[in-house]
Amino acid sequence: MSISLSSLILLPIWISMAQILQGGPDEKEKTTALKDLLSRIDLDELMKKDEPPLDFPDTLEGFEYAFNEKGQLRHIKTGEPFVFNYREDLHRWNQKRYEALGEIITKYVYELLEKDCNLKKISIPVDATESEPKSFIFMSEDALTNPQKLMVLIHGSGVVRAGQWARRLIINEDLDSGTQIPFIKRAMDEGYGVIVLNPNENYIEVEKPKIHVQSSSDSSDEPAEKRERKDKVSKEIKKRRDFYEKYRNPQREKETMQLYIRENGSPEEHAVYVWDHFITQSAAENVFFVAHSYGGLAFVELMIQREADVKSKVTAVALTDSVHNVWHQEAGKTIREWMRENCCNWVSSSEPLDTSVESMLPDCPRVSAGLSKMMESS
Repeated sequence: MSISLSSLILLPIWISMAQILQGGPDEKEKTTALKDLLSRIDLDELMKKDEPPLDFPDTLEGFEYAFNEKGQLRHIKTGEPFVFNYREDLHRWNQKRYEALGEIITKYVYELLEKDCNLKKISIPVDATESEPKSFIFMSEDALTNPQKLMVLIHGSGVVRAGQWARRLIINEDLDSGTQIPFIKRAMDEGYGVIVLNPNENYIEVEKPKIHVQSSSDSSDEPAEKRERKDKVSKEIKKRRDFYEKYRNPQREKETMQLYIRENGSPEEHAVYVWDHFITQSAAENVFFVAHSYGGLAFVELMIQREADVKSKVTAVALTDSVHNVWHQEAGKTIREWMRENCCNWVSSSEPLDTSVESMLPDCPRVSAGLSKMMESS
């Protein structure tokens, strides 16, 4: 049986606690001191010392996984589905591994959108400079020129990106269950142009620049000998601090900062931006939206900001487990009336498909999706 480093560090303290608790009233002061010591121990940091390095492959092959002909993720050697608990009792490490795999799958889905669905990747903002943060959406070749029909897809919140409904379903079920690809292919087969939004790609992360503090002695009139002595002490202090920090937190990840994408810093902003710069430019007489979860909220916000335009161009909206709220979002009476006529929200329910489900909100009809649990983004 292996014993972790954190257990070895804490064991003497637990033994001392037990001995003190068995003692009399005279041991109260020692108990207080030990409790104070325990309160200062960061168990999360201690657990990090037991972890293997957070160094994961950057390809599916590196993880030894691949999607089979049915679109299921399977281990290359064993043929088994993905295993989350790859290492027992290391939940944080397993979660980081899962997230690393998820990032690879996001890129894999992007490739499928381009190669399998023949969509074009369009950079935004459309007038972005070379140096500023950028995002992108995907469009079919005829998205802006199709004179009849345009389908717009909006996923929910969380880790999912363009082309995905739910990462969990992609990993644990298959590509058809967790991606928008079946929707895209059917829409294109039925003569729709297609635009796939990317509402969660709101910023890029960059490493925080290190702040170099200039020594106060540099500009002083102190003698050179005294200045050298101060610099030597300062370097020694920094060396000790760095050594302590490395010991205290060996798995510390890089500190990053977020640089938001202009006019696309939130799902709501993104929906309005794509509407203004792409959907309004389309030739389609009829525009249809499919929006899941937070995507429904983003659509309602779009309608609040562009009500007249949306009413003139959008024919119907299919929502799935939408989390919009017409009261909190302060949608006016005319918007609520339009939604009752032109929107439908399919929600999680054990009732048969399309059975009416009672709603507390005076907006669009709610009907059963025929599933007690629908898509989750994680």
